[in-house]
Amino acid sequence: MRVLVVTAVPVERDAVTRAYGDEPEVRPVRGAEIHRAGPLDVLAGGAGPAAAAASAAFGLASGHYGLVVSAGIGGGFTPVAPVGSLVVSRRIGAADLGAETPAGFVPVTELGFGRSWHFPPRSLVRAAAAATGAAAGDILTVSTVTGSADRAAALLAAHPGALAEAMEGFGVAEAADLAGVPVLEIRAVSNAVGPRDRDAWRIGDALAALTGAFGKLIPVLEGWTRHDRDDTAD
Repeated sequence: MRVLVVTAVPVERDAVTRAYGDEPEVRPVRGAEIHRAGPLDVLAGGAGPAAAAASAAFGLASGHYGLVVSAGIGGGFTPVAPVGSLVVSRRIGAADLGAETPAGFVPVTELGFGRSWHFPPRSLVRAAAAATGAAAGDILTVSTVTGSADRAAALLAAHPGALAEAMEGFGVAEAADLAGVPVLEIRAVSNAVGPRDRDAWRIGDALAALTGAFGKLIPVLEGWTRHDRDDTAD
């Protein structure tokens, strides 16, 4: 089973392929590059949910895949997901897809169309968390990265199970769902969700953690059986 991994930027892609140790095989596909390492085809698809969805759909159209993984670094909600830790998605949510009203934010589902959540397979979430030591919970997709304590508190109030935020997971999940392929998201935490403090960011440490995570995750992905594919998360 081949696995398509979609990251936002090349340094995340390279952190994933580095888990294999060897130089990846680079496959040019219509102007893009897919880096092949073992069972993984890794694509740096751009930042944000729209770019992630388009890139994941593009990648899925270029080959036959049994799983799509959204991977990279992201912000963690402290204290449950401290800087340097790993998180894996029980649910992948679109945190800011909806409408502002006088009564507050209304998610797209309450407006009567669309959806706000995707559900990775439970068995895969459990196996990935056990192999990597990642915490399992909700990972939120945002179009605007959180930059204040008030916004971080509002997100946690609306999504008490949230461990982290990033900008691509829901877009990748939308493409995977349209292709009928299960999805997973895994993030290494580079910073705390809240006020932007570049001096506190640990991007290098998070990228190293992402490499270590995939070194442990690859046997899980290779051993994950097709009969588990319909085992969606709660």
